[in-house]
Amino acid sequence: MSDTPAPTGGRLLADIGGTNARFAFQAAPDEPLSDIRVLPVADYPGVQDALRDYLAGLAPRTVRAAAIAIANPVTGDEVRMTNHDWAFSQRALREAMGWQRLRVLNDFTALALALPVLPASDLRQVGGGQAVPRAARALLGAGTGLGVSGLLPCGDEGWAPLQGEGGHVTLPAATPRERLLMDALAARYGRASAERVCSGAGLLDSFRILCEADGVAVHGIERAADVTEAALQQGQPQALEALNLFCALLGSVAGNLALTLGARGGVYLGGGIVPRLGAWFDSSPFRERFEDKGRFCDYLRAIPVWVITARESPALLGAARGLDGLD
Repeated sequence: MSDTPAPTGGRLLADIGGTNARFAFQAAPDEPLSDIRVLPVADYPGVQDALRDYLAGLAPRTVRAAAIAIANPVTGDEVRMTNHDWAFSQRALREAMGWQRLRVLNDFTALALALPVLPASDLRQVGGGQAVPRAARALLGAGTGLGVSGLLPCGDEGWAPLQGEGGHVTLPAATPRERLLMDALAARYGRASAERVCSGAGLLDSFRILCEADGVAVHGIERAADVTEAALQQGQPQALEALNLFCALLGSVAGNLALTLGARGGVYLGGGIVPRLGAWFDSSPFRERFEDKGRFCDYLRAIPVWVITARESPALLGAARGLDGLD
């Protein structure tokens, strides 16, 4: 627990990604979240502008403490987003907003903090058996980028969240078509990380690379959502292959993470893309590639994977727990 005196007044909670910023108000610790609002980050020149816009709608209520979960490494006072141009000083932001306390943490670290309190109704299991109580849990999710975190048991009841950038590990290509993607992405970006395929931009890049390799000209597909629609609604071959490769490589990354952490407490999939794939994802190559680890197939076969299906951002709840010092 923090030694900082508990601030008076309400609490602002934020989950800021490369595309959207989600905000909520909490009257006090353990109180329900209210006034949840989603703002496109592209509409605001900086984080302070988005915060002031949200806070204007809370008047006359006051905020004295805030927790911001952000899609970015948090290693010091200066925060600069990886997939957007927002940047700020934590100290300067706290002073400018007049807050008594500010906690800034990686968005997937915040989501990890929420895992122990997610209701079963917000989870859909994709293979595996029963979770081992008090065993490590792994977390990853594809959206604007590829977020990675996890929880390690700490003490009798507590959990320690991981703060890392596992989405930027090297792409684990295993087939000729995956190596084609890896080579093309490395030529384009200088290096092929897992995020270069397992993200919205990665799905679109994969589709275009496959089309170019096959000599296919396709028009009208400009977003990751267009690729998904072309794959699932129209059966367009390169779109369907790109989506299958996305799931296969996500499975490989998830299996690597589960082995690294010993995540017999389960693997959780967040982010914006997988939950939208619905039941199709359950029969995708994800689970097969997750388990395809040679001598450790049986080890991984027992590990349950859950898709986080919560309608509201669970990272907001995790941000609140971070502000409470529960990590």
